[in-house]
Amino acid sequence: MSNAPNLQQNRYKADLREVRFLLFEQFKLDQILGQGPFEAWGPDEVQMVVDEAYKFSCEVLGPLNAVGDRTGCRLEGGQVYTPPGFKEAWNKLYEAGWMAVSAEPEYGGQGGPFTLHITIQEFMSGANSAFIMYPGLAFGAAEVIQLFGTDAQKEHYLRTMYGGKWGGTMCLTEPQAGSDVGSSRTTAKKLPDGKYAIRGTKIFISGGDHDCAENIVHLVLARVDNAPAGTKGLSLFIVPKVRTNADGSLGEANDVTVGAIEHKMGINGSATCVLNFGENDGCVGELVGTVENQGMSQMFRMMNGARISVGLQGVAVASAAYLNALEYARDRKQGPSINNWKDATAPRVAIVEHPDVRRMLLDMKSRVEGIRALIIKLTRHFDMTRVLQGKDDEQALYHQGQVDLLVPLVKAYGSDQGFRVCETAIQTYGGAGYIKDYPVEQYCRDAKVFSIYEGTNHIQAMDLVGRKLGQRGGANLQGFLGDVAAFVKANEKHPVLGKAVKELGEAQEAVAGTAMRLLGWFQMGKMPMVPLSANRFLEMMSETAVAWLLLDAAKIALDAQEKLPAGDESASERAFYEGKKHTALYYALNVLPHVRLSAEILGREDSSALEISTESFATV
Repeated sequence: MSNAPNLQQNRYKADLREVRFLLFEQFKLDQILGQGPFEAWGPDEVQMVVDEAYKFSCEVLGPLNAVGDRTGCRLEGGQVYTPPGFKEAWNKLYEAGWMAVSAEPEYGGQGGPFTLHITIQEFMSGANSAFIMYPGLAFGAAEVIQLFGTDAQKEHYLRTMYGGKWGGTMCLTEPQAGSDVGSSRTTAKKLPDGKYAIRGTKIFISGGDHDCAENIVHLVLARVDNAPAGTKGLSLFIVPKVRTNADGSLGEANDVTVGAIEHKMGINGSATCVLNFGENDGCVGELVGTVENQGMSQMFRMMNGARISVGLQGVAVASAAYLNALEYARDRKQGPSINNWKDATAPRVAIVEHPDVRRMLLDMKSRVEGIRALIIKLTRHFDMTRVLQGKDDEQALYHQGQVDLLVPLVKAYGSDQGFRVCETAIQTYGGAGYIKDYPVEQYCRDAKVFSIYEGTNHIQAMDLVGRKLGQRGGANLQGFLGDVAAFVKANEKHPVLGKAVKELGEAQEAVAGTAMRLLGWFQMGKMPMVPLSANRFLEMMSETAVAWLLLDAAKIALDAQEKLPAGDESASERAFYEGKKHTALYYALNVLPHVRLSAEILGREDSSALEISTESFATV
């Protein structure tokens, strides 16, 4: 009998009680349900969708995760073929309407809150990160067309893209233009009929080709004749793989070819492609909207959505790794209790009883739950902008400002910590975690790319310090800092959380002071110090935000715990709420102090990395 692992076994799991807590107890999603634009939604509908999405993720996507990793994608005759089962899963995904939950009803969507969409996407990303990238990119491309396209473009593309008949991608990166997008050489030459001849090569295109949809709509950044240099001269074009007729039927191939697919460390079920546009001068695209040289601002809309999704991927995979490690730690017996460490005859205990394993588990739990709360905080702000637009524009502006401010935190901290949680999960397993019989080694490989794509995490940090801190004259940052300060003032004398809340207050002051230091470097011409310190500042701000939200959750949990009836029937709820308390205390007292230390380090203005000569790094 073979001892080989069953590749089609679902290993995904999620804590649905934690999800309900976030949606309804901490962030009170029910307060915006039943009113515009979410009139058709109530708490029961949300809960039903959450339960069914989790079931779908476990039954349809989870069993394909290891299959996609081991099999990968293949390129045959110019066509990319996805791993076995992916095409069938794509069809089931769209038949069930999972990708249209938050899309506009006008285009076949269900008009639900973005918070619900993100909750569903976490399940699916955690169950099969590689697969969900295909429909996720199609959703993002459709959103761009909905926001910036002409009425004719919306009518032609949106229903087919939201409905899964056509896929979508975003095409920015070129061999010589990675993070430096402004160096793009892809060209767009205007044709007599108003369309454009597209020519160029794009690399690292996630979902660049696949066999799940009948067509793929590429959004391509290109430069028209005589356009300004840099990013200001880029325009965005709709370039389908197969040309389409006015009635939506498919026409001839559009001279979009796959040069290669990358063979990667992880997310092997996702086809990362080299795409050649117009090698035979037969590639035609149409401008998104009607105005040239607006490509970067248009693409930023998709990139922001993608960045939120990447942070979500980080926490989704990390959560799956943590819960699998927890299950293993509860079952695996190894060594006696520390209280009997000298007794060779003492019974062996489950490793969850060993102090260092408990530390690792609580560390993973705090990071997963804190980052998930940060993401839901962002999506709640986003939903509030929709609720308040036209009713209270000032408050809508505040909520939109918080979305803008939190995007780089979610993407960078979520992806960085997602990988580190997966690493810790492997350590929890010990040697078993390093072999493919268990899922955490795949989670770790899959998670590494999240800190790289959709803008490396240093780009996120520079976006934060270079753009986001100064938006609206600094009002967005002041709003964030003011919200944290208000929480500290209200809870600094809490009998259980007071010490941790005091730590949060000191972290908030450290973030505020460091933001002023960054401004001073800008004003004094010490520009190299800014990129040298940006990553550390983003981490400071992220840790402060996560600690705040964990402590807020703990306060809610402790209040709820007091109202529970006595008796065994409340044991599970009591344990859940107790977990929220210890999670917050651990993070606030073990991770949050790094914020003050980081502020002190930045204050030293060490420039060793700037002063060392290139030759001095090594003599080889």
